[in-house]
Amino acid sequence: MQEPTLNFLPVSGPAAQGGVPRRMAYWDWPTTGATTAHVVVCVHGLSRQGRDFDTLARSLTSRCRVIAVDVAGRGHSDWLQDPMAYQLGTYAADLATLLAQLRAQTPGVRIDWVGTSMGGLIGMALAAQPALAPHRLVLNDVGPVIQWEALQRIGNYLGLNPSFASEQAAMDYLASISPGFGPHSPEQWRALSLPMLRERDGRWWLHYDPAIALPFKALMAGDESVSRQAVREGEAALWALYDSITAPTLLLRGTGSDLLTPETAELMTRRGPCARCVSFEGVGHAPTLVAADQWSAVRDFLWAA
Repeated sequence: MQEPTLNFLPVSGPAAQGGVPRRMAYWDWPTTGATTAHVVVCVHGLSRQGRDFDTLARSLTSRCRVIAVDVAGRGHSDWLQDPMAYQLGTYAADLATLLAQLRAQTPGVRIDWVGTSMGGLIGMALAAQPALAPHRLVLNDVGPVIQWEALQRIGNYLGLNPSFASEQAAMDYLASISPGFGPHSPEQWRALSLPMLRERDGRWWLHYDPAIALPFKALMAGDESVSRQAVREGEAALWALYDSITAPTLLLRGTGSDLLTPETAELMTRRGPCARCVSFEGVGHAPTLVAADQWSAVRDFLWAA
């Protein structure tokens, strides 16, 4: 079975812990086809990592090179010295560096973007800038309006930094906080879970810096009315980004999603790039792109002219 290589890209901006220069990790799936002129960049959700896209990548490599990123503080990427730098601006700047490298490597390369949740927000920020915009954009269960209840749910587990006595206990915990992913076989769940874990001294820990939660918790702390107002202001900024996008856009949504409502999804089909929306039954937030109907919807969209 084809496997990716792990690579590191030096990035500027906030330093790594200890003040040293920082690197962003990414998984590189080379194409088995005749051309390297089509690259798909895949970016994960808030507490996930780049190996989430293994199944999708394997479905694409006959025609495309696939780059699956570990966003700062996750997976194999360096942790930040300043936890308040775990913000959309930092992530977008890091990914802009990657896009510049890809374009320098292969002049005229076509770059597409697949972003799940947070990865979709990063994609929106870049797609709104003509010099950085991908050719095609996939937003997986995310849009400019993020439901307050979903933010509260995420806040219940993000940054807790639990450890587990066994690999199986850790996988069971991940299942307990991810009911929106929908049904998976034991083999599929194991493949999604193992890259999320790190073994140290006989215990299993999650792969990310617990401090990624601090900006999120700062937003949600204190007076709820103030926090809700900040969220609304963020939504206005995200709509402005979305309305600036011109790339053909595919919007994926789990019908049980608590983060992306049907109303927001419908608005996204009429505003900005007028996304085409595909929904999946029996799934909430977010489709994992492991089921064949999910990855094939992405593949067919990206393989279009």
